[in-house]
Amino acid sequence: MELKEYPDAEMMMMDLADLLASELRSCLARHDHASLAVPGGTTPGPIFDSLCATRLDWDRVHVMLTDERWVPESSDRSNTRLIRQRLLTDRAAAAVYVPLYLPGDAPEDRLAELEESLKPELPLSILLLGMGADMHTASIFPGADRLDEALHGDALLVPMRAPGAPEPRITLSAKVLRDAMSTHVVITGTEKREALERARHLTPDEAPIAAVLRNAIVHWAES
Repeated sequence: MELKEYPDAEMMMMDLADLLASELRSCLARHDHASLAVPGGTTPGPIFDSLCATRLDWDRVHVMLTDERWVPESSDRSNTRLIRQRLLTDRAAAAVYVPLYLPGDAPEDRLAELEESLKPELPLSILLLGMGADMHTASIFPGADRLDEALHGDALLVPMRAPGAPEPRITLSAKVLRDAMSTHVVITGTEKREALERARHLTPDEAPIAAVLRNAIVHWAES
């Protein structure tokens, strides 16, 4: 694991957007397309705001989420809605979106279709992850119902239900996350920095973020 510390979060978000753009350009110079997996939530929003205006061949960039709540895009809880508003806009509106949600009562109902659409994108070219104070990443939560499958199985996508999560989730598995060509984790604040330090000495079953730290660059700012 490499840890990069920044004087403030604003600078970190701008620098990380530039870095992701550079990695995308490098990947596109060698391949027909690049796959970019990103988290939902509010933390990466400023990164998306900068990245979406970057000049590159967005029509060759395939964007997907690392995880999604099983709710329609019209819901305020939808990560898809968030990245359409913050990332898939401006120049990045030309990007190809690879969904992790299709209409259905439960993730299991559409799992096979979603996995088929994901396969051509693997291994992921560039992976951006967040981390919760409970040391979860994507929707791989400590104590979740299919934690063992998500961490140690061969599935690409795993439906997930966890204590405190109001709706079912679907998440990229640790196998997919670990195989990414480039991995970045972005966190802010003292609480998450302390959680990161704990995770470095725990197993993935105790701290799911530990499953991806070995080859990751972690970007941190106080606030």
